[in-house]
Amino acid sequence: MSNRVALITGGARGIGRALALDLAAQHWSVAICYRTSETQAAETQQAIIERGGTALAIRCDVSDPVAARNLVQQVEQTWGRLDALINCAGPYHRVTLLEETPAGWAEMFDNNLHPIFYLVQAATPGMKARKYGRIITFSMANADQMVAQPDITAHYIAKAGVLILTRTLAKLLAPHGVTANTISPGFIDSGSAPPGELAGILKRIPAGYVGDVSDTVAAVRFLLSEEARYVNGANIHVSGAWGI
Repeated sequence: MSNRVALITGGARGIGRALALDLAAQHWSVAICYRTSETQAAETQQAIIERGGTALAIRCDVSDPVAARNLVQQVEQTWGRLDALINCAGPYHRVTLLEETPAGWAEMFDNNLHPIFYLVQAATPGMKARKYGRIITFSMANADQMVAQPDITAHYIAKAGVLILTRTLAKLLAPHGVTANTISPGFIDSGSAPPGELAGILKRIPAGYVGDVSDTVAAVRFLLSEEARYVNGANIHVSGAWGI
């Protein structure tokens, strides 16, 4: 898979960073998109180069459709193509539904669902022309269960929307050699959650342990490989059986 090009939103830290470094080791050209994590983005860019990849670190608010389109165009103009669009960005906040504000409600959709639509519209013309592309989105392990989520309602609905959007993309793009699949993590030690929070969840994870970013990387690596060429519209749980 050398000489391939990937764009990773939320690629400065956590799971996105781990994916970027894994692709760098396979000699991909990797563009990471970030909004506020400037220091981490610079460190990740340098780490990509040290591992054998080429790198761009681009500040961009992908909730803006024009900025999202320009981001894709910048990657394509730099490297002549875009083979994989990996949508890792997915912030959330905890607030009970009846105390949520209109701005907070809209923010969850603007940052978790809408950017995928904007980026895909910009990226797919080139993928279709080249008859090749990989689109990977991130949901959450129980989003397909449609259970009540009083404290993260908008985030949860947005992540359920990601599943529907991704399956629709799979059907539309399959004739053009493009796949679209979802990774749905459970509890992953990506460095963003307090250790106490992860320790407290152990008893609810059937596997008995919290996942590592390498577990997510392995799933993405498979979806990017030729072995997964016929996998399209899938939702892969990376959760130790939590959320199913």
